[in-house]
Order: sequence, then structure tokens, then C-alpha cells
Amino acid sequence: MRLRSLFMVLAAALLLLATGGPVSLAQNAPPPNRSLFNLFWQIPERQAAQPRQPPRQRVAPVVRRASGPVIVRDDPVIPKVDVAHHIVVMGDSLANLVAGGLDEALNDRPDVAVVHKAKPDSGLVRSDFYDWPKAVNDLLASDQKITVAVMMLGLNDRQSLREGDAVLEPLSERWLQLYRDKVDAIAAAFAAKRIPLIWIGEPPMQNARLSADLAIFNDIYRQRVERAGGQYVDLWGAYVDAENRYTAMGPDVTGQTTRLRLGDGIHFTKAGARKAAHFVDVLLRRMIEQRPSEESVIALPTAPSTGAPTDLALQPGGVERLIDNMVRGLPELSGLAPALQSKPLAGPIQPLTGPAATGDKALLASIPDARGRGEQASQLDRVFGDGVASDPKPGRIDDYRWPRE
Repeated sequence: MRLRSLFMVLAAALLLLATGGPVSLAQNAPPPNRSLFNLFWQIPERQAAQPRQPPRQRVAPVVRRASGPVIVRDDPVIPKVDVAHHIVVMGDSLANLVAGGLDEALNDRPDVAVVHKAKPDSGLVRSDFYDWPKAVNDLLASDQKITVAVMMLGLNDRQSLREGDAVLEPLSERWLQLYRDKVDAIAAAFAAKRIPLIWIGEPPMQNARLSADLAIFNDIYRQRVERAGGQYVDLWGAYVDAENRYTAMGPDVTGQTTRLRLGDGIHFTKAGARKAAHFVDVLLRRMIEQRPSEESVIALPTAPSTGAPTDLALQPGGVERLIDNMVRGLPELSGLAPALQSKPLAGPIQPLTGPAATGDKALLASIPDARGRGEQASQLDRVFGDGVASDPKPGRIDDYRWPRE
């Protein structure tokens, strides 16, 4: 009985500890029809039946938006640069296309501006429609800045030319003479103003007869422009195939084969104009980067009639006079000018057929019967005549003997 009573006391104590005391046991007391055993097994269910608290609401972070729209540019922003070089392009419709190609070619040079002065359907023959020599003089007299002038004409010049009441047939002798004079007038006008001139030759055309006549024009442009100190750009080889015939297809500036000429067989496509401008662009960049200052330019003598620089090299004594003019244009430096003035024009004359004058010491070859006389002469005769090597000397590179102990 005692053990049983002790066991009941211990069970009651454990029950009180598990339920949190008498108050908790009273609150969780089973209904009258339920036992104490069911009370312990229903506690988890009662705890599960309690209302669950709603989950915490996550507050989204505050996003600060920019005040203005964000613009992303793929092309680099080129800073504004003042234009220092003006490229004036003149001529016919082909020149107008080349001017567009130069705009694209010089896109990386904001200091260079291409000025379009081309006149479609113009040429050197129909001065009643557009007089290019007069237009060039008016342009040079205006306020237009010109660093380099670019000219391209000839497409519309296969026409009769009037001289007073006479009508001259195209490419006749008198017609060619007057045509050369017109080219000279334009080249001389730029030469008088010391403005570089680039004349672009005509490319081949689909019409074989037109191509043949333009080839004659190109020869005139090359001769007269280079004679006046200008530059000539030849486009013929860039628009022909391997057999030197006209072709509308060809490589562009990137090397890809594309269409270079339009369906009329005359004008350029955009890729063809860009290719033509490439040859001019190379020359333009060289002129701009190597352009001397006005102080370092030596003025060449000009002809009194045309104003173009005269070719002194083709005249008697012209080379000497040209050198004298260049020497006179050199700056006066201390110690240099007297040396230039005292320097003789020519040195001592040396005969090519007789014995050379060598001063006090005579050459060995000029001494008669030098072979076989003296030790040095006999040694040379043995080495170069008989092919016998000389005896080695101690310390020389040809001494291969073992050193004596």
C-alpha cells in the first residue's frame, strides 16, 4: 500500500509539472465524459486548432527613378572642332558623286570640310551654258576658303566648239588646241593663288567610243595639270577587268565585290563613288599633313603671260638658276652663309684616260715597272699573281701555329 501510495504521489507530481501547475490542469480539464488519458492526447490537436497569425508582409524596396530619360549612343561623340581645311570639289555630275564619297571618306576628320561646287551637265566646251574658267576666277576672288581644289570634267565635252563663226568638230586639231587652253586657264588660276589642284581623270564607260575619246581627254588633263604643278588622279584601272575592259562590278574599298556603276554605264553607285574618292582621299591627307607653312614656301618664277610656274629644268642653264633661287631663299644662318658663298661651283678636274694627279705621293699602279721591285711589290705579285698566301705573322689572324712553350 505504501508503494502504491508513493507511486500515486509521484505520478501526480509529474502531472503537475507537465501541465504547468494546477491552473493549467484546471484550464485543460476534460469534459465530464472524457478521461485524463484523452486529455494528453488531445493537447496537440487543441494547439493546432488555435488561430494562426497571418504571415509577415514583405515590403518592396523603394526604387528611385531618374528624373530624365537615359540615352545610350552607339556612335562615339566627336567633339566639335573648328574647320581648318576646305576641300572645294568642282566639275560635272561625276564630280558631284565623288564629293559625296569624300564626305564619307573624311568623316573621321572634323577639321576638314568638303565644299560642293559641282555643276551637272557642265563642261569646258559649252561656255554659253557654264563657263568654268570664269567661274574659277570668280570663286578665287570671293571669300570662299580653299585649301585644296578638286576638279573633274570631260563627260559632256564631246561636242562641237565655236570659234567666232567657225564650228570646230570634236577632237580636231584646232579643237584640241583650244581645249588645252581652257585646261591651262583653270590650272594657271589656282597656281597663281598657290592653291593645290587635284584633277581627277575620267573612268572608262560602257560605250567604247565614249571611252576612247575620254582616254584622249585624260592625256590632256595629265600633261597640262602636272605642267602647272598640280596632281592628276587616274581612275581608269580601278573600273576595268583583267582585260582592261569596262566592268560594272568590282571590289569596293573593303575588298568585297559589288556593283560600282549604274545601269547607264556612266555614273557611279554609292560604292563606286566611295571607291573613286578613296584615291583622292589618300592624296588629300598627304597634302594636309605635309602642308608647309607660308614662310617656308619658296616661290617659283612664273611666266608673265599665263602666271603659271615656268619649267626651268627644260631651259638652257635652268637647273643652275633653279638651284641659285633656292639657295637665295635659304635663311641666313651664322657660319653657314659664308661657307655657301665661298664654296666653288666645281672641284678639280680629274682625267679619265690619263694618269691621275695625286699630289706628292704617287700611286703604286702609276709607277712604271713596279712589279718585282722591292719586298712589298714582290709580295703583292706572289699573292695576287701566283695565288700563294703570304707567310703568317705572329699575332695575326692567319697565324694558326701552336704557341711555343
